[in-house]
Amino acid sequence: MDTETVLDHFRRHDALLEGHFLLSSGKHSPVYLQCARVMAEPETAALLCHALAKKLRDKDMVVDMVVSPAMGGVVVGYEMGRQLGVPAIFAERVEGRLVLRRGFTIPKGARVLMVEDVVTTGLSSRECLDCIAAMGGQPVAAACLIDRSGGRAALGVDLVALATIDAPVYDADAVPEALAAIPAVKPGSRGLA
Repeated sequence: MDTETVLDHFRRHDALLEGHFLLSSGKHSPVYLQCARVMAEPETAALLCHALAKKLRDKDMVVDMVVSPAMGGVVVGYEMGRQLGVPAIFAERVEGRLVLRRGFTIPKGARVLMVEDVVTTGLSSRECLDCIAAMGGQPVAAACLIDRSGGRAALGVDLVALATIDAPVYDADAVPEALAAIPAVKPGSRGLA
């Protein structure tokens, strides 16, 4: 599945948004990918994750389980676990850091695939990978539906993306004037009270 086909699925589900967005990373962007809208359709979720799982299989990737960061990675992670035939669990933010709760555990030495919906700076992904390692798992790779960093997100493991785009992001003090004139919206879940 090529990038334009993936983006067409996002467009069809009104999930490729344009405006002024405050991202979870604290950066600003004129583009937002609302992955939850795409994943709300089980057939589309299965189609996209099947294509991503195929990319992993083509790399002869062997994994024992999937771990995702909540909130955005939960549904994608579950579907990737289903596609790969392995358990899928998620890490949650407690006092600012990702931890396993709900009785979730990672068997010592388990080969773990970290799965996200969208990667921008890679912060949540790196935090999830750190959690996996701290719990005794062996992070073997990361996967996402969309890498919006243009391939620049450094995670410390290979990142396999279904689609890679180069969506502009700006630090708060470097937002272009035209974008700054539009009120910023924060559609992500990090930092919600």
